Amino acid sequence: MIRTPEPSDGLIGGLDDAIRAALDRLWGVLPDARLVGGAVRDLLAGRPVSDIDLATPEPPERVLELLSASGIKVVATGIAHGTVTAVIARRPFEITTLREDTETDGRHARVAWTADWRADAARRDFTINSLFLDRNGAVHDFFGGAADLRDGVVRFVGEAGRRIEEDGLRILRFFRFQARYGRGAPDREATEAIASRLYCLDRLSAERVWSELSRLLGGAAPGKTLCLMQDTGVLPALLPGAHLDPALRLDRDGAPADALLRLAALAGGNGGWAGAVASRLKLSRDEARRLAALVETEPAEALGTDEDSLRRRLADAPAAIVLGRSWLSGESDTVRARIASIVPPVFPLAGRDAVQAGLKPGPEVGRLLAETRLWWWSGGCRADRPACLGRLLTLAGEAGLLPAA
Repeated sequence: MIRTPEPSDGLIGGLDDAIRAALDRLWGVLPDARLVGGAVRDLLAGRPVSDIDLATPEPPERVLELLSASGIKVVATGIAHGTVTAVIARRPFEITTLREDTETDGRHARVAWTADWRADAARRDFTINSLFLDRNGAVHDFFGGAADLRDGVVRFVGEAGRRIEEDGLRILRFFRFQARYGRGAPDREATEAIASRLYCLDRLSAERVWSELSRLLGGAAPGKTLCLMQDTGVLPALLPGAHLDPALRLDRDGAPADALLRLAALAGGNGGWAGAVASRLKLSRDEARRLAALVETEPAEALGTDEDSLRRRLADAPAAIVLGRSWLSGESDTVRARIASIVPPVFPLAGRDAVQAGLKPGPEVGRLLAETRLWWWSGGCRADRPACLGRLLTLAGEAGLLPAA
């Protein structure tokens, strides 16, 4: 259950100096507190640690009192759930009182405070997230999480089905952690429990689903995990009609870790599907627009890769969209490198230029500018401002719109 590292293990030493100094202050006030969850997991795995969370047997009101008395800024961020946030050198440290569930509704739990570390560990989702690390560097492991982490096994704490029924979001969390930490065949009990409890997904808000999906899709090479989601019925339940092959090709091609790019790949070129998914997942306006823009791509053979064609693409869409479409259409790294090397061309005229040239403001000016832009675009977006202005005036003259001399 408890492993005390040799000094060479240096788990706490793996944190930067500022975090260690902050922890020393916190441990000076709460000596029995322990690091918990992701921080311990990632320290053991030798991965970068982002958030530092602690657990303590002290009730939250007492934690507030002790920290405030010691001069540490503290905010009651989630005191109903036992959580307060200490702020040291502008960095937040969440400190949560040990809890055990007294009642669950499939998404939220009613909890009671406890001083039992094992009981708190037992209510957590996966063994690799149920680890504690005390101030002396001892790892407290009640359910074999350290071994599972070493072996690449993502396993629910206790009975998988029960954990899922307590909180359906754990289905999606399983796949996210499987993609990041899993190696080899996934835990059979977990996948069978998930496949037989797809109804638990219906309890989840769209925002929480997208929060988990975006973290999965934004990870490195999630294709294998997406296949597992397909096999268990989770992907069809969440994203009916998703196309796996384009998403798997992104993995093979080494595409960047970009959640919306992979979601666009799952659309398989279907703009209607992308729009429906944006609504279903309640994407932000910017996310929905970017998804729609990415899906508006053509087969690679129709795009053209000569210099003028690449310039035209960059004139019509932001460089990030053009590069994303290039990944989706299966173009080569060489083409993408060329796209990245081109300064995106910008049409050099606006309505005020036409007015200053003597044209009357109105719909005809917009039409002439559009025709001039098409001429500029057709020529590879190379004509400069004087040339474009000359073309505009020629078109205006042909239309009889130039003022009398």
